[in-house]
Amino acid sequence: MSAAPDEVRAWAQARSDARVAQDWPEADRLRAAIEAAGWRIIDRGSRFSLEPAHAPDLVEGDRIRYGSSRAVPTRLDEPATAPVTVILVAVDQPADLARTLDGLRRHGVAGGQVVIVADQPDPAQEAELAAADGPASLPIQGELPEVVWTSEPFGRAAAINAGLRRAAGSIVVLLDTSVELVGDLFGPLTATLEDQTIAVAGPWGLVSRDLRRFEPGEPGDVDTIDGVALAFRRADVSEVGFLDEHFRLDLNLDIWWSLVLRDGGEASEGRRAVAVPAAAAAVVRHDRPALNGVGQAEHDRLSKRSFYRVLDRFGSRRDLLTKKMAQPS
Repeated sequence: MSAAPDEVRAWAQARSDARVAQDWPEADRLRAAIEAAGWRIIDRGSRFSLEPAHAPDLVEGDRIRYGSSRAVPTRLDEPATAPVTVILVAVDQPADLARTLDGLRRHGVAGGQVVIVADQPDPAQEAELAAADGPASLPIQGELPEVVWTSEPFGRAAAINAGLRRAAGSIVVLLDTSVELVGDLFGPLTATLEDQTIAVAGPWGLVSRDLRRFEPGEPGDVDTIDGVALAFRRADVSEVGFLDEHFRLDLNLDIWWSLVLRDGGEASEGRRAVAVPAAAAAVVRHDRPALNGVGQAEHDRLSKRSFYRVLDRFGSRRDLLTKKMAQPS
């Protein structure tokens, strides 16, 4: 294991001193600096150790398996060259991925881009992705999907970030492989996002009275968009930054990301989230694994942690609630 740079070790020692002094904000600030430098600190009582925050990139012939989302070459500093980028995350449901890709072939956007993030997929999923005649090797609207491979499991948010770095479309659609296209999903979403007061759109939305409990919303203005099909502008990623990679599963990630995209600050009116009925009519939503590939206890733990991340940032932001839901029940 390579040794951490002197500067990072100095930050780690300063963080240890801050913890002894119970200066938790300073300790948190230093941890963030350490992680931003690509290192992870492991506390061992009053001592600590440092290790690289992510695995190395692996080169396998013409294929690169990336060790972190930041290692994926980015297109975001280049002009958009496609109308839409669809990002899919492939882990362990090859039949679902094949069904979604088939729908994209029938109902995709001419000149659109499809990016599949192969997030350390299981053997069956990897075999399907790697097959010369597999679903990921067949053109979609004349273009082959781009597959981004990882060298270790990234988790949901980091996998999406890897896909975002390859996005060339002016509109980005995060699409779960439980969704099957049976009509034009992208026309209604793209038309909706022509309204600059709208930050995020999708077939289905969620609403809340208190930013603690969310329920399905009616078509039209909602508080957040359901993450199984969520559309936003590529340009907004440069403004708000990438997804928080502490979201290892998709639990509550759609709530957090929708609010991030909508947030204009408490001093200004936030942008809107809109559930588009024409988009809902263009897709069929199939069942998806209930536990995201983890055990019940781990699923519950990560669900709770992810929702605390939503509350930490947005728990007091009643200004982001739609007017019809903002009043106490």
